[in-house]
Amino acid sequence: MKLAKRLVLTTTALATVTAATLIGATVGPAAASQPARTGVEVPDALKVPDGNRLTGVFSAEGVQTYTCTDGAWKLLEPAATLWAKKDHSRRTVALHSRGPVWVSTVDGSAVNAAAAVTSPKPGTIPELLLKSTATRGTGVFADVSYIQRLNTAGGVAPTTACTGTDQTSVPYSATYTFYKPAK
Repeated sequence: MKLAKRLVLTTTALATVTAATLIGATVGPAAASQPARTGVEVPDALKVPDGNRLTGVFSAEGVQTYTCTDGAWKLLEPAATLWAKKDHSRRTVALHSRGPVWVSTVDGSAVNAAAAVTSPKPGTIPELLLKSTATRGTGVFADVSYIQRLNTAGGVAPTTACTGTDQTSVPYSATYTFYKPAK
């Protein structure tokens, strides 16, 4: 039953995000500062090490799904759709889910990663620097070395108490940047 409920929540969340993408809904404030390369301000702690080059900048909308564990909300999984930051048609180019993993809907390539540095941000989920742990395929996510989650809005776990196996999904938006080793 718990797996079925999670599948329903994730499917519903993805359907909601996809519908919002199709009708052009937007979530979250615009970036206050817009450096030329990523379009968002990058905290010093989240800078990608030298020897890597920016290969993709994607806007994302989705949900952070939380489950009740010992009376407190714990992150279960993200579910988000990504599109090229400069693409005003908002054509989905990737999906983000538990792992965390990003999978291209264009070429099937994928990247898994683990958080290396967390930068807290008041009122929203933290910004992150993630280091790749594995890649698959030969497309856009092949050989990705680092990912930044920037310009976050929303997605914070509820502050209310929970019981049993409750689950809830909280909308969020972010900008994801992808880097590969410079050759």
